Amino acid sequence: MSENVLEIRNLSIALDGDDSARVVKDLSLSIKPGETMCLVGESGSGKSLTSLATMGLLPKALKATTGEILVNGVDVLKQSPGKLRDMRATQMAMIFQEPMTALNPVMKVGDQIAEVMEAHGRSKGDRRKAVLEIMEHVHLPDVERIYGSYPHQLSGGQRQRIMIAMALVLRPKLLIADEPTTALDVTTQAQVLKLIRELREELGTAVLFITHDMGVVAEIADDVTVLRLGEAVERAPVVDLLRGPRTDYARELLSAVPSLIPRAPRPTPKKATPALSTEALTKVYSTKTLLGKAKETRAADAVNLTLGPGRTLGIVGESGSGKSTVARCIVRLIDPTSGSVKITGEEIADVPLNRLKPHRKRVQIVFQDPFRSLNPRIEVGESIIEGPLNFGVSRKQALEDAKRLLELVGLPRSAIDRFPHQFSGGQRQRIAIARALAMQPDLLIADEAVSALDVSVQAQVLKLLDEIQERMGIAILFITHDLRVAAQICDEVMVMRKGQVVEAGPAAEVLAHPRTEYTRSLIEAAPGRHWDFANFRPVAETIAAAG
Repeated sequence: MSENVLEIRNLSIALDGDDSARVVKDLSLSIKPGETMCLVGESGSGKSLTSLATMGLLPKALKATTGEILVNGVDVLKQSPGKLRDMRATQMAMIFQEPMTALNPVMKVGDQIAEVMEAHGRSKGDRRKAVLEIMEHVHLPDVERIYGSYPHQLSGGQRQRIMIAMALVLRPKLLIADEPTTALDVTTQAQVLKLIRELREELGTAVLFITHDMGVVAEIADDVTVLRLGEAVERAPVVDLLRGPRTDYARELLSAVPSLIPRAPRPTPKKATPALSTEALTKVYSTKTLLGKAKETRAADAVNLTLGPGRTLGIVGESGSGKSTVARCIVRLIDPTSGSVKITGEEIADVPLNRLKPHRKRVQIVFQDPFRSLNPRIEVGESIIEGPLNFGVSRKQALEDAKRLLELVGLPRSAIDRFPHQFSGGQRQRIAIARALAMQPDLLIADEAVSALDVSVQAQVLKLLDEIQERMGIAILFITHDLRVAAQICDEVMVMRKGQVVEAGPAAEVLAHPRTEYTRSLIEAAPGRHWDFANFRPVAETIAAAG
């Protein structure tokens, strides 16, 4: 048996088995027990296809045409479906990016973990005890309660821990983690990364970690393989890669990572009517318990903020801090319980819904997932012109404006007749931005608008927003859990926790000299915080070089 838990030799994957249409090309890598190999690259580089091939889960349209994938010495490409089912969970297991879609929503999470044991013939008497033990092992609180909970009753971090428990309950030697922390806030992300490190050390598990986040790579990797268009362009120990990438592509990936060091502050504009202001903005959700008592949750509690034209205000905090609640109250997707919301000086918090239309065009929102916010059945041009048509703009003028906006966001005019699925994730987000700009708003809200994008695409979208702001003087309310992004795009930063503002001020002050323990904990949790990726050296060396 090989000393490597996973050994991939000259793997090629092709569409319909046609070797001239390869999407993974002659890939080789190996992982020893207790080691973590990070597979990095942009969307379409072949990272996830490699993991799916290792698990024997490739879609029917794709086939491995050459090579071997050895898991504990067994070539999975030569195994029958029954043998592969036996190997999954016992020899190899996988954690997916979005636990809410991977977990059964109508089945208790404890039963879902036990189901893995049942599928592999473990006796019923052993299951509950083993499940509770693995749930404790992944540091879930109150395991008896969580055992009987449904996925929607748990936080994102808890759901991801359930996925890890499910993957490890039968102690496989190989754990594949496919973007498991992408959608998590920094503190939950740090906890999950720490957990994977602990389990790797305790159980000797080999980890294949797939990510586009170089900060995560710096935190967890022993070795790194960089993929581009299905080919491994660079392979090196993590410190060697971070200090001296050999290829232009690896250098571009590292240079695209935003720095935690805040950008130089922009000049404070002359006094003008704020594009947005809120005063004591509050949103309370009330639910009744079984005893009939009302239970209140203050999702946003007396939030005050001011955002001037041409400025960017970032709202940061953990999941459940109230960031998105504030944004949705401002857009009036939900009604605030109390308080004031003013757009360019006009109060909209108490305007009845049937009278909101004149105010709708002045504030627009860009969501995290453009594929879900764009109608897949209509051309992107129709999506862009829908708003202007509703406000009386002629179809001819709206289409001409849409073509101009597509050029503004870096897409050709011909894109107007194509459908959302014909674009990449970054291009779809550009279309969503163009659609928001079609209304010529005074305020643009970006709600985690770049969190799911590759670092290089993320850098392009951030640059685009900056250029649009310079050109149009638009105010941007930028909601993010990524402090690196906040440091590079925001003029001011507001930190929220449990519905309350705990700290606010210029980005350079809040992020470089935080006053509260909570803000300091967020900064300390940021992955790769000790690295200056763009300059290929630790932050301490950059600070020393600056004098």
